[in-house]
Amino acid sequence: MRRTRSKRGASSSAPQLTQPPAGGRFMPLDDSKLAYITDTAFEILERIGVSQAPEDIRELALANGAVARVDGRITFPRPLVEDMIANACKRVELPGFKRDRGIEVGGGRVHIGTGGAAVQVLDAATQTFRDSTLQDLYGLMRIVDVCDSIHYSLRPVVARDLEDPLTLDINTAFAAMKATSKPIGTSFFEPANVAPVIGMFDQALGGEGAFRAQPFCFASICHVVPPLTLAEEACGVMRECVRLGMPLQICSAAQAGATSPAALAGALAQGLAESLAGLVLVNMMQPGFPCILAFLPFISDLRTGAMTGGSGEAAVANGAAAQLLLNLGLPSTVSAGMTDAKTADAQSGYEKGYTIALAAQGGADMINLSVGMLGSIMAASKEALVIDNDMCGAILRSVRGIEMFDSAIDLDMMEQVVTGEGHYLGTAQTLDLMTKEYVYPKLGDRQSVNDWLESGALTVWDRALARVAEIEAMPMPDHLPAEAEAAIRARLPIHLPEILKV
Repeated sequence: MRRTRSKRGASSSAPQLTQPPAGGRFMPLDDSKLAYITDTAFEILERIGVSQAPEDIRELALANGAVARVDGRITFPRPLVEDMIANACKRVELPGFKRDRGIEVGGGRVHIGTGGAAVQVLDAATQTFRDSTLQDLYGLMRIVDVCDSIHYSLRPVVARDLEDPLTLDINTAFAAMKATSKPIGTSFFEPANVAPVIGMFDQALGGEGAFRAQPFCFASICHVVPPLTLAEEACGVMRECVRLGMPLQICSAAQAGATSPAALAGALAQGLAESLAGLVLVNMMQPGFPCILAFLPFISDLRTGAMTGGSGEAAVANGAAAQLLLNLGLPSTVSAGMTDAKTADAQSGYEKGYTIALAAQGGADMINLSVGMLGSIMAASKEALVIDNDMCGAILRSVRGIEMFDSAIDLDMMEQVVTGEGHYLGTAQTLDLMTKEYVYPKLGDRQSVNDWLESGALTVWDRALARVAEIEAMPMPDHLPAEAEAAIRARLPIHLPEILKV
């Protein structure tokens, strides 16, 4: 990059903020390890394959080149898998309920999101945990709607106040849709529940077929039960989503030392094979269908067998998972931010910080479970969510790296400063870049100690409480047309109150 001798004050060539940034600088696997693990995944599919394929999936696979073993397992020859990868969708458009809030998934562009399906929330008023409700789900997603470093929202909690599976699936999707105009994700108990939800989305957007044209919601589906066993209901949901045009995020989430090998390399090879098996099946159903691989290598604390979301092993494994999928050119999701801490304390901060940072630097297209979660994704917190948004702004800035542009190194400006006022505070470049090159925390404190003490000595938790209260005092999101909402409520068993108090 050349050094310019531009006139002082010239700023037309300064960069504009580009969101989202491209990851891929962190490469925990060197070329030989990358190739070996990838080749091993192909060998797993060709030699071991998957078990318990539902009959319709089995027939589909065999008709498209899969091979049946004598023990009933289905294997996939490497040339078949490679052909499916070559013809798979490489960029998945998730437009959002408002199209201008949509994202494009693929190519290593980093997007931060929620997820986890926690069963508890941390009640800030009482500092106790309680069962999560439908209103909690809405409240968390409403906060996502105003967080500038969170790009999409997959359901962070389960509405445990609803028992019927169909009612739960409908209300989960409705609450998410009403809470934010960003892209959302949901899940389904059974295939029959997909059509009613998509019908609701059609109604919200203005009529039959509208959702297929603007698929603002993706289906999160755990198509496999590790190790290498297909999940019958999930495969049915997957097929129904393909039929009805709902983008997929298909998930492999084996736990190293429990449902995948303890050796991280072995866990990665198995997880990649499970992810690719799902991709093959989706593309047998419909070639090139929009499908994101959620390759989530979970980690066990081998002392107890419990899942640990905040470990260094989780950080490097998910960074490697992102690298493996980026190398294959496939849209990716990994997990990060799944702290084992029970509150938004120092442990939460350092575990979330390094796990999300390595996943982002590894080039993950989507990072699920990354914000608002506590207790190894068993609980969620509004206050943790706004704190994590602050943190993710800094992480996304780090992914951008050092940006070079024509006026980045301006010798004329340097000379004028050193022979003049002796500082750069008032230069045109500084004024121009202060909101483009630099990111500022909304909750993090940068005051001097004395100023901090004089201003009330507020902790980040104190400021998070105030920020949540500020968001909840804002007008409710109004992107869902009132007449469409009324029609949906008249037709479906919607349990979210019309007048919400969050």
